[in-house]
Amino acid sequence: WLVREAGLPFREAHHVTGALVALAEKKGCDLADLTLEEMRAVHPAITEDVFNVLTVAASVASRMSYGGTAPARVREQIARWRARLG
Repeated sequence: WLVREAGLPFREAHHVTGALVALAEKKGCDLADLTLEEMRAVHPAITEDVFNVLTVAASVASRMSYGGTAPARVREQIARWRARLG
Protein backbone atom coordinates (compact mmCIF):
# COMPACT_ATOMS: atom_id res chain seq x y z
CA TRP A 1 0.00 0.00 0.00
CA LEU A 2 2.77 2.42 0.87
CA VAL A 3 4.35 1.89 -2.54
CA ARG A 4 1.22 1.49 -4.69
CA GLU A 5 -1.07 4.03 -3.03
CA ALA A 6 1.12 6.43 -1.05
CA GLY A 7 3.84 6.55 -3.72
CA LEU A 8 6.78 5.79 -1.42
CA PRO A 9 9.90 4.20 -2.86
CA PHE A 10 10.15 0.53 -1.87
CA ARG A 11 13.11 1.01 0.45
CA GLU A 12 11.39 3.85 2.32
CA ALA A 13 8.14 1.87 2.53
CA HIS A 14 10.08 -1.07 3.96
CA HIS A 15 11.61 1.18 6.62
CA VAL A 16 8.21 2.72 7.49
CA THR A 17 6.64 -0.73 7.73
CA GLY A 18 9.39 -1.86 10.08
CA ALA A 19 8.84 1.17 12.29
CA LEU A 20 5.08 0.53 12.37
CA VAL A 21 5.58 -3.13 13.25
CA ALA A 22 8.01 -2.16 16.02
CA LEU A 23 5.48 0.32 17.39
CA ALA A 24 2.70 -2.28 17.32
CA GLU A 25 4.95 -4.82 19.06
CA LYS A 26 5.87 -2.25 21.72
CA LYS A 27 2.18 -1.55 22.33
CA GLY A 28 1.28 -5.25 22.21
CA CYS A 29 -1.24 -4.81 19.41
CA ASP A 30 -1.80 -5.55 15.74
CA LEU A 31 -0.98 -3.00 13.03
CA ALA A 32 -4.70 -2.42 12.46
CA ASP A 33 -5.04 -1.44 16.13
CA LEU A 34 -2.65 1.50 15.81
CA THR A 35 -4.40 4.84 15.44
CA LEU A 36 -4.07 6.93 12.32
CA GLU A 37 -2.26 9.53 14.40
CA GLU A 38 0.30 6.96 15.57
CA MET A 39 0.86 5.82 12.00
CA ARG A 40 1.14 9.37 10.69
CA ALA A 41 3.75 10.10 13.36
CA VAL A 42 5.86 7.45 11.61
CA HIS A 43 5.13 8.82 8.11
CA PRO A 44 2.78 11.68 7.15
CA ALA A 45 1.78 10.09 3.80
CA ILE A 46 -0.28 7.45 5.62
CA THR A 47 -4.01 8.08 5.31
CA GLU A 48 -7.11 6.42 6.74
CA ASP A 49 -7.23 4.30 3.57
CA VAL A 50 -4.44 2.17 5.04
CA PHE A 51 -7.01 0.49 7.27
CA ASN A 52 -8.67 -0.98 4.16
CA VAL A 53 -5.62 -3.17 3.53
CA LEU A 54 -4.78 -4.24 7.07
CA THR A 55 -6.96 -7.35 7.00
CA VAL A 56 -6.23 -10.90 5.96
CA ALA A 57 -8.98 -10.77 3.33
CA ALA A 58 -7.55 -7.60 1.78
CA SER A 59 -4.06 -9.08 1.73
CA VAL A 60 -5.26 -12.24 -0.02
CA ALA A 61 -7.36 -10.26 -2.52
CA SER A 62 -4.45 -7.98 -3.43
CA ARG A 63 -2.36 -10.84 -4.86
CA MET A 64 -3.56 -10.43 -8.46
CA SER A 65 -0.52 -11.77 -10.34
CA TYR A 66 -0.67 -15.09 -12.20
CA GLY A 67 -1.01 -17.83 -9.61
CA GLY A 68 -1.85 -15.30 -6.91
CA THR A 69 -4.27 -15.77 -4.04
CA ALA A 70 -6.91 -13.27 -5.16
CA PRO A 71 -10.26 -15.06 -5.53
CA ALA A 72 -10.42 -14.28 -9.26
CA ARG A 73 -6.97 -15.80 -9.80
CA VAL A 74 -7.85 -18.90 -7.77
CA ARG A 75 -11.03 -19.39 -9.83
CA GLU A 76 -8.95 -19.10 -13.02
CA GLN A 77 -6.53 -21.75 -11.80
CA ILE A 78 -9.37 -24.08 -10.78
CA ALA A 79 -10.98 -23.73 -14.21
CA ARG A 80 -7.65 -24.29 -15.93
CA TRP A 81 -6.90 -27.43 -13.96
CA ARG A 82 -10.43 -28.80 -14.34
CA ALA A 83 -10.06 -28.40 -18.11
CA ARG A 84 -6.64 -30.08 -18.10
CA LEU A 85 -7.71 -32.96 -15.88
CA GLY A 86 -10.84 -33.50 -17.83
